[in-house]
Amino acid sequence: MDPEKAVEMVDENTICVAAILGSTLNGEFEDVKRLNDLLVEKNNETGWDTPIHVDAASGGFIAPFIYPEIEWDFRLPLVKSVNVSGHKYGLVYAGIGWVIWRNKEDLPEELIFHINYLGADQPTFTLNFSKGSSQVIAQYYQLIRLGYEGYKNVMENCEENARVLREGLEKTGKFNIVSKEIGVPLVAFSLKDNSRHNEFEISDHLRRFGWIVPAYTMPPNAEHVTVLRVVIREDFSRTLAERLVNDIVKVLNDIDALPARVSAKLAAATEEREGVQKKTAMEVQLEITNIWKKFVADKKKTKNVIC
Repeated sequence: MDPEKAVEMVDENTICVAAILGSTLNGEFEDVKRLNDLLVEKNNETGWDTPIHVDAASGGFIAPFIYPEIEWDFRLPLVKSVNVSGHKYGLVYAGIGWVIWRNKEDLPEELIFHINYLGADQPTFTLNFSKGSSQVIAQYYQLIRLGYEGYKNVMENCEENARVLREGLEKTGKFNIVSKEIGVPLVAFSLKDNSRHNEFEISDHLRRFGWIVPAYTMPPNAEHVTVLRVVIREDFSRTLAERLVNDIVKVLNDIDALPARVSAKLAAATEEREGVQKKTAMEVQLEITNIWKKFVADKKKTKNVIC
């Protein structure tokens, strides 16, 4: 998100501006402090009171431990609420997350349901009522067991392993690193030359080595960019990072020996359309990506078919 463009879009009907601390696509931390400063100026000029919500699903368990100097939380006056997922970097199995408001007054009363049950008033602002508490207990245990120093060590280790993977991929000379060094410990990367083979093909071939590395196109206005992404968690060791780099090199060697299947199909299709206006490089790349995605999807459909 561009803070300047975001604040330009704010009007009298804006409920809040949401910033993301840890993009799913490339792990980037959005500049919440810059957003806060610009929004303070606009609120002063207009008399509005537009607040900020921070979606820190991933970054909320990372920034406090390895980037404490980054201001993104309640240190900024307009940040009124923050949500975090414990099942991402809180080191708990899926199903735990929470949201925290700066003050009780920042949670509108009309969003709270009051339930008279078992002899007491139980306020809740979720759509769930009966739900198991195992994830809450697991999160409580991890917080007590690890503490600040424990989480700091885990996150520093994740950051170091992400660096090992990033540098290993850069040494191959085949990839551009799309992810940011400061952010969620993940590595998103794309091929420098995808004229013969693309990222979807690499993702498919890596499955032979037991790796499931997703490949996907970027959001609108960047659809022509395809990336592979590896998220580094506490159980992804330096040894695994080095092994993944080695397996990627093997895959590159394997597919370089293969004919450029997608490009050949596209060239044949182009020859059949003689007289049609020539496509731009971006359009060609997008068409190659779509053909390969269809190829992989068709392959998955027939993989377990018994003749």
